[in-house]
Amino acid sequence: MEIPKIYLKKTISQLKAIAVKHCNKYIRNRDFGKPCISCGKYTELQAGHFFSAGQFSALRFTENNIHGQCKKCNYFLSGNLLNYQKNLIDRIGMDEFLKLEELKDIYKRSRYKWDRFSLIKVILKYKKLNASK
Repeated sequence: MEIPKIYLKKTISQLKAIAVKHCNKYIRNRDFGKPCISCGKYTELQAGHFFSAGQFSALRFTENNIHGQCKKCNYFLSGNLLNYQKNLIDRIGMDEFLKLEELKDIYKRSRYKWDRFSLIKVILKYKKLNASK
């Protein structure tokens, strides 16, 4: 994989912000036309994480952990997680939900740190996916 020169002088924080921007755009496009994962309202969606991206950094870009969520549920109701869980299981199935739970348990015990090359890989993946939409 050839790394675009534009990313080589970016800091980890800058790369993470770019990756978040492209990943969140992909999630909003993927879930366009669907209701909020938590409350079921049809409104403008944000990319809401079931397992907090701050607490579970390793799951920040795990697509089954990120779904379209309204601002009220995402910000003001702290994810509205009881409803999120119920609807998440309906959306991805119990097997995938249990895999996500396993990943959470694995990463709960570690202090995952994103490195430059992993973040660049995430950026390139979501830029490509967004371009194909």
